Amino acid sequence: MHALRLALTDPRFDACAVTGALAVQPGARDALDKAAVATGAEADGAAPYADRLAAAVEAAGISVQRPELGTLVAAVPAGPAERDAATAAVAAVDDEAVRLRTAVKSRDGFFTTFFISPYSRYVARWCARRGFTPNQVTTASLITALIAAGCAATGERWGYVAAGVLLLVSFVLDCTDGQLARYSLQYSTMGAWLDATFDRAKEYSFYAGLALGAARNGDDVWALAVGAMILMTCRHVVDFSFNEANHDATANTSPTAALSDKLDSVGWTVWVRRMIILPIGERWAMIAVLTALTTPRIVFYALLVGCAFGALYTTAGRVLRSLTRKATRTDRAAQALADLADSGPLAELQARLLRGRAGSFGSVYVAALGAALMIGAALWLPFGDPRLIAVAVIYVMASGLAVAAPLKGALDWLIPPLFRAAEYVTVLVLAAKADVPGALPAAFGLIAAVAYHHYDTVYRIRGGTGAPPHWLVRTIGGHEGRVLLLTVLAAVLASREADFPVALTVTAVFVALVVLVESIRFWVSSGAPAVHDEGEPA
Repeated sequence: MHALRLALTDPRFDACAVTGALAVQPGARDALDKAAVATGAEADGAAPYADRLAAAVEAAGISVQRPELGTLVAAVPAGPAERDAATAAVAAVDDEAVRLRTAVKSRDGFFTTFFISPYSRYVARWCARRGFTPNQVTTASLITALIAAGCAATGERWGYVAAGVLLLVSFVLDCTDGQLARYSLQYSTMGAWLDATFDRAKEYSFYAGLALGAARNGDDVWALAVGAMILMTCRHVVDFSFNEANHDATANTSPTAALSDKLDSVGWTVWVRRMIILPIGERWAMIAVLTALTTPRIVFYALLVGCAFGALYTTAGRVLRSLTRKATRTDRAAQALADLADSGPLAELQARLLRGRAGSFGSVYVAALGAALMIGAALWLPFGDPRLIAVAVIYVMASGLAVAAPLKGALDWLIPPLFRAAEYVTVLVLAAKADVPGALPAAFGLIAAVAYHHYDTVYRIRGGTGAPPHWLVRTIGGHEGRVLLLTVLAAVLASREADFPVALTVTAVFVALVVLVESIRFWVSSGAPAVHDEGEPA
């Protein structure tokens, strides 16, 4: 029965088949109609009709997903003996055990694999039998995390303990929603959007709750909260950019990749390497325990140190792979990196003027230089110094030059995270140097709104629908436009620093409204991809 479920009820693929069964989505219907006309229904000793249809559909250029069945059985017996053998094979399979086992991701973190999944899969089955959907479980996970953030915001010890417990409950539900989707094959467009964005919403809301709780006790940790959010977002952008640059690259001959494959054969090294980068399970467990037992400042210190190490470890390994491999990147990968760069009208104009003459420049080095100049000037110059506007103009020019040529260089996947770091850190430094109440919380809100846009871009590209529309990116200015705007606002408001948080808040609200309205429209529309994000350990 589950073999048929896998073949017939999975909406993520245009065509899906197992022996004796074929299902198509609207995108493959024309190919199926033509295959039905060209393929005779009579068996005449050939393969089963559904199998011949699947082969014809595939020959027409439609990718046919054939799920790995493992111990499951799919067969079309040709006679009584084969039927008896197939019936015996089906009877020997514990169909429910297979469903439970395959509901859990095959590659996950240590904490999730050994402390959550052994029982969360049964929670998923309980939900399935009572008619709950993955989206409802995802929403319950978000609500639980928001309540946890509210408990942390009390600043009381009981609130911190309750917050830690509720955060773990939220994580169990977070694992359950994906397991429920895989158990019951309930994949949906809305599920893709909720699952892709709610994890970040939960984690960053909890950071805000910790900062509010600390403030109640006279400890201002908003800068640490913003720093933690910046570090996590930039780390994820490194993951996304590297994967998009290399997922369809050819000729991977990297010695670093070969070494990694060798280490994978030594079981304990796999778990160690997954744990030291603080994937989401280990990270949330650490946050929950430290929240219950210590203070928000200690939580953020541990988070920053642990995630910084994980980010350096993974980034260094990927840089080595990129430098030592002989690979040819595709136009699709170059376009994905350009979309992830989030270039606005100013950078686009610069790139258009330089197009055709930018081949001699190293794109990633230009981006790195521009980001370093922007961050360095923001740190060195006093708040409101007009010279920072000049540096921002240089950053705009560097941003356009970096994306003027197709991003097919070995290290061009670093360009999006460099731009993210430049923008986010500039916002943090300006807010910190303004040194007025409300500036850092407003900066937290602005970075959260922009980060949502960047995550939304990633998941649209993953779904195969491309980046958000150009009008959206132009409307919110692109990364270089927002940086220039904030430096101008800082200079204009230098004598009225108390107004700077208002400017940050207005910018945050504008970005959030534009991005959220268009994002919600896209993900609930029929044009959104029917995917359920399987996630990464990070």
